[in-house]
Amino acid sequence: MLPAIILSGGLAERLKPLTDKIPKALLPICGQPFIFHQLKLLKEKGFSDIVVSIGFLGDMIETAVGDGSSFALNVRYCRDGKKPLGTGGALKKAVSTIAEDDFFILYGDAYLDINYKEIERTYFASERKTIMTVYKNGGMFDKSNVIFRDGLLKKYSKKNTVPDMDYIDYGLGIMRKSILFDFDADIFDLAQLYEKLSDENSLLGYEVFNRFYEIGSLSGIKELEVFLNGKNKK
Repeated sequence: MLPAIILSGGLAERLKPLTDKIPKALLPICGQPFIFHQLKLLKEKGFSDIVVSIGFLGDMIETAVGDGSSFALNVRYCRDGKKPLGTGGALKKAVSTIAEDDFFILYGDAYLDINYKEIERTYFASERKTIMTVYKNGGMFDKSNVIFRDGLLKKYSKKNTVPDMDYIDYGLGIMRKSILFDFDADIFDLAQLYEKLSDENSLLGYEVFNRFYEIGSLSGIKELEVFLNGKNKK
């Protein structure tokens, strides 16, 4: 499996005051820090090499997770630095820590129980250098931001949404390093790059059917705990 970069450098403003003194990745979920659940899932799915991009209170994440050996993973860290770089800028910096040309991207608040190996196979079988997983959301879990038709990603925009957008960015992708270095900015949101790629018809879409879980809100935390409790009983 390709390495995965987890973007965990955000300030988690929506969850304050819970995140005043603890990063979102360490919020307790079913009695354990969220990132523990995330890393266990990635190990189950076949990953071995993980880079965690950290910012605000990131040292606490590194102390809790360490080198990843307790999860049978190799975990490394990349820090934003003195100023936030945005998700895109943080990713651009983090890729310097991996040897491979291609890598998975996921967010530090997302629990995505899907077939990562099949997504990787689809990516390498295509001629595009970026793949975005999408979910038919219909505005259910968050604001839909993707037009996906006949297996093709027609349009992505986080800010300029239109009624035809009934899919949502699922929160997982694969990208080639060169895509980041061709983008002329060091501080930017990953959504800006994705929108540019969709406008150029360079962004491959992959539809997933399992709903996503996230800890970006109190309701999301409750839903994930219900899901994990059910999963652990099986």
